[in-house]
Amino acid sequence: MSIVTLVGNPREGSRTRAVAVAAAEAVSTRIGTAGPHEVVDLSALGPHLLSPGASPGVEVALELVAESSVLVVASPTYKGTYTGLLKSFLDRLPPDALAGKAALPLLVMGDAKHALAVEVHLRPLLVELGATVPTPGLAVLEAQIPHLEEILTAWADRVAPQAAAVLGERALS
Repeated sequence: MSIVTLVGNPREGSRTRAVAVAAAEAVSTRIGTAGPHEVVDLSALGPHLLSPGASPGVEVALELVAESSVLVVASPTYKGTYTGLLKSFLDRLPPDALAGKAALPLLVMGDAKHALAVEVHLRPLLVELGATVPTPGLAVLEAQIPHLEEILTAWADRVAPQAAAVLGERALS
């Protein structure tokens, strides 16, 4: 069982990455998958996503995502939705590439008026790729980052049992 964190922020070392890694750890602790987890940070892959030829880095990243059991998908909120960088990467996955996986959507945002974007925009994309998406997705305001531990505790307590159920169903099939 593997947890992979996919970060769609175009900036290296972003707050989005920090929040996403902490969210993956919070869920991991609750479902019993301790240890370091893979992080696919698209900031380094951006120039290769739209190039016509194959890129070894992009191919490895796609494989990590496709082989994950639990996928934390994180993006800052741009123009009321996730980044084009994240969309360009996910568009490279074949249909049903996330079937049998639990995908946990996460958006970091500057304004609470974008809080529904995680459910209205990012969730449908993950479902379209075949993932089971436990409820609720995580919307984190930048102003809440200093209180991230308590936010993640409440969120992970809600979604971890749902993610574990998806993994249990996968093990039975």
